[in-house]
Amino acid sequence: MPKLKPDHISLTPEEDAIVTAAAMADPDSGYLTEEEWAELEPYAFIGRYPPKKVAISIRLDQVVLDHFKAAGAGWQGRINAALRRIAEAEPVSVPRSLHEPDAQAFDHKK
Repeated sequence: MPKLKPDHISLTPEEDAIVTAAAMADPDSGYLTEEEWAELEPYAFIGRYPPKKVAISIRLDQVVLDHFKAAGAGWQGRINAALRRIAEAEPVSVPRSLHEPDAQAFDHKK
């Protein structure tokens, strides 16, 4: 048995019984059932899941940035989630190329 530090205080058998009884009466203590184990989400991911994110620079309207920052930390993740919902809901629209007969040239002077 390891040597105890000089200021160590051990519980008496009565105190230990009180602490044990309180822990056993706690509805959140005890063993998980097989169903509860199956519902648990993994805490850490192995490999490249979730997919790696790419750092970019993007310009947003101040009102958009203020909206997402107002809820506090995690605003970049909320922007990503909003953009992901849009990306998954809408089909990709491919712009017509300039070589199409009815395409308009972009006027960069406007």
